Amino acid sequence: MTLYGIGLGPGQPDLVTVRGKRALESADVVYSPGRLSRSVATEHVPEERIGDLDFPMTRDEEKLRTAWKEAAAEIAPTARDGDAAFVTLGDPNVYSTFGHLRRTLAAFHPEVDLEVVPGVSAMSAFATALGVEITAGSSLALREADRGASPTGPDRMILFKVTDAPATHEGLVEAGYDVVYGRRLFMEQGETVVTDDPSEIDERDYYTLAYAEKPETRVEQATDAFLEAADESGVVTDGGENGSGAVVRQERSEAALCGDEVKHD
Repeated sequence: MTLYGIGLGPGQPDLVTVRGKRALESADVVYSPGRLSRSVATEHVPEERIGDLDFPMTRDEEKLRTAWKEAAAEIAPTARDGDAAFVTLGDPNVYSTFGHLRRTLAAFHPEVDLEVVPGVSAMSAFATALGVEITAGSSLALREADRGASPTGPDRMILFKVTDAPATHEGLVEAGYDVVYGRRLFMEQGETVVTDDPSEIDERDYYTLAYAEKPETRVEQATDAFLEAADESGVVTDGGENGSGAVVRQERSEAALCGDEVKHD
């Protein structure tokens, strides 16, 4: 049978994909690695079908390997005999704990079939919440900024795990970036904060992200011409062509529909 790695999205239950919801509803047991993912999963499946997994908050790699081996040993029998699910916020393949489980199962329980159900990643949810458009032709890098780190280099970055915003902000501003922060976006647990002032989010919170961009890096788009062609009242009469091309085209189409003679310039 199958173990489904299901991305629950950024935190609101109605942002789970249709496929993810179906996989949750069909699973015999839904395993959750934390309280937030559990709270989203219980909006779609009864609590008695949730299996909680315990992972220590540590950087000790040996302790973490032990925890993942124990989790894989618990999940494998369910996935062999039926369908199981492992849920994670965001997408299972983007900065996710699911990768550790996948590697552990491959090493110790290779008979378990895996299927990944993508979810709305924190990256795309963050851009949407802030009204940030990553336009065609743009480059974007994902970086971690835990414990005050200030990664630099790319023109545009989305930073995960901004746990010391003031320290991260100082390094980014010195490197020439404009920075805006978002905390617990699309989450029902905790207060949602969007700000460009790092002092407003100076307490540690794992679910804080930042968007950093160098001001001169905007990529011009073809449709910029529409806004550039607007007159003082905001009416667009050009549409990117010389003269009043959009208006002329409209007049020609209306004349044709009425059976009038259409004059060609």
